[in-house]
Amino acid sequence: MPREIMEYDVIIVGAGPAGLSTAIKLKQLDSNLNICILEKGAEVGSHILSGNVFETKALDELLPDWKKDGAPVKVKVNKERFLFLGKNKSLSWPTWLLPSVQKNHKNYIISLANLCRWLAEKAEKLGVEIFPGFPASEIIYAKDGSVKGVATLDMGLDKDGNKKEGYEQGMELHAKVTVFAEGCRGHLGKELIKKYNLDKGKDPQQYGIGFKEIWEVSDNQHEEGLVMHTVGWPLDNSTYGGSFIYHAENKQIYIGYVIGLDYKNPYLSPFDEFQRFKTHKKIKKMLEGSKRVAYGARALIEGGFQSLPKMYMPGALLVGCDAGTLNMPKIKGSHTAMKSGIIAAETIVENIKNKIDLSIYEVKFKKSWVYKELYEARNVKPSFSWGKMLGILFTGLDQIIFRGKLPFTLKHKHADHETLKSLDQIKKIEYPKPDGKISFDKTSSVYLTGTNHRENQPVHLQLKDSNLPISYTLEKYDEPAQRYCPVGVYEVQRDKNNLNPNFVINSQNCIHCKACDIKEPSQNITWVTPEGGGGPKYGNM
Repeated sequence: MPREIMEYDVIIVGAGPAGLSTAIKLKQLDSNLNICILEKGAEVGSHILSGNVFETKALDELLPDWKKDGAPVKVKVNKERFLFLGKNKSLSWPTWLLPSVQKNHKNYIISLANLCRWLAEKAEKLGVEIFPGFPASEIIYAKDGSVKGVATLDMGLDKDGNKKEGYEQGMELHAKVTVFAEGCRGHLGKELIKKYNLDKGKDPQQYGIGFKEIWEVSDNQHEEGLVMHTVGWPLDNSTYGGSFIYHAENKQIYIGYVIGLDYKNPYLSPFDEFQRFKTHKKIKKMLEGSKRVAYGARALIEGGFQSLPKMYMPGALLVGCDAGTLNMPKIKGSHTAMKSGIIAAETIVENIKNKIDLSIYEVKFKKSWVYKELYEARNVKPSFSWGKMLGILFTGLDQIIFRGKLPFTLKHKHADHETLKSLDQIKKIEYPKPDGKISFDKTSSVYLTGTNHRENQPVHLQLKDSNLPISYTLEKYDEPAQRYCPVGVYEVQRDKNNLNPNFVINSQNCIHCKACDIKEPSQNITWVTPEGGGGPKYGNM
C-alpha cells in the first residue's frame, strides 16, 4: 500500500546537538517554518554518549541566556592534569606546556545527553515537532535525483520480514530541505556520501572507538571540576589512543578511553584495553571501593579537515558528526556540531525565502570559526601514523610553535578497515581476567547500558556475504569482530570438539556504536536502523 505522506518545510534526522541546534536556530530566524525532528532513540538523549568537557562557544551564540534558563552546564573546569603512563609508573606533564587546544580552564564538565534533553525542551517550546522512537530508515529521492525526504521504518515485522500482529507501515516525510544529523557514521549520511560522491578528492575518513563509564566515588576520591587525560600504557607505541577522567557533580567520575580504529593488531580488544587501563595503580586508587553505575561506547569521527566531505547536495545538508566536524586534538565535537547546525539553519532560511542554492552552506562554513578550528587541527591525527612519541613531539611543534599554521597538510593514507595485519605478522595479546571490582566483562557492561531490542525483528546488522566471516576473516584475522565490538554482539561458536565454527550475531546486545560498520576488514557488515526505540537507554551520559 502507498505510505502515508507528511509535508514539512524542514526535516531533521537526529536529535543530537547538531540537529537540535539547527531546529532552534531555524525557529529563531523564522517562527512560521514547519519543522520535524526524527530521533531513533526511545527518548531524546537515550543514544547520546560523550566525554564530555563542553566548550560553550556555540551555545553562547544560540541561546545567550542559557545560564539563566537552567541549562545543565554547571561544573566549571578548575584543575587539569596530563599524565604519561608506563606499566607501573607515571609522569605528570606540566599543563602550561600543553597546546592551547588541549587546555580546558574555560570549559564545563557536563552530560551531553542531559544537554540534548534541555535543548529539545527549548526546541519544542518554539514549535518544533520531535518524534523519538521513529528512526529514518530510507531516503526518498525526487525524479530529478534530489533528496525529497525520508521514510520511517515499518514496525512489527518478524526476522524474516513477515508482518506480525500490530504491524504498522512507515510514513514518508517530505520537505523542502532535509538535514542529516545522525552523528558519527550515520547510515543515511553514508549512503548520501556515496550517491553524490561527496568525498571525492578527500582523504579516507578516520574513526575511533570511545568508551565511557560513570562511577560514584567517595568524598576523598572526588575533586569536582578536575579534568585529567593520559597517554601511554596499556597501548603500544603504534596504537593511537588515550584516556579521559572528568570529575563531575554529585561525586561522580566520568572515566573513559578512546582508541583509533586504525589499529593494526587483530587480537587487540579496545574494550579490554580500557578495562586494563583502569588497573594502573594511579587510576585504580581513584576507583577502589566505589561503584560503577553506567557504561557505554560509541564510534567517533576523527578525520577532520582532510576527510570532511562536501556537506550539501540537492535538497539536503550534512551537519555535525554525520559530516565529521569533530576537533580531534581538542577531543571535542559538540560545540562544532552545534555551530554547523546554526550555519545550516541560516542557509536553509535563505534557500527557502530567497531561492539561494544550498551550496552557500559551505561558503558560510568556510568563513566560520569551525573551519578555522578544523584547519589548524588538521595535522595532529595523521602525525600519529609515525608512532606515538613522534606524533606527540610533532603535535607540540605544530600546535605550540606554529599554532596549526604549518605550510603543508599531512594526509590520511588508509581507511580504518584497511589497516589490520594478518595473524602471521603480529603477536597475540593476552588480557587478564576482569576482577569484577575495577575491571569488568562485556556481559555485565552491556547490562548497564539498558540496551533492549524487541524480539523477532529483522536483524539490523547485515552481512553482504554470510560465508565470509568463517571462510576468510576467521582464518586471516581470527575474526576481529569478536574483539572490536564493545558488547559481544559477534561470536564464533564451535562444537564440543572445537570444530565447525559458526559466526553468530547477537544483535539484541547492539548499542549502535557502529564500530563493526567501520572496522570490518572486508566491509562485509552494514549497520542499518532497527525498530524505533531499540538500542541503549543512556541516562546522564
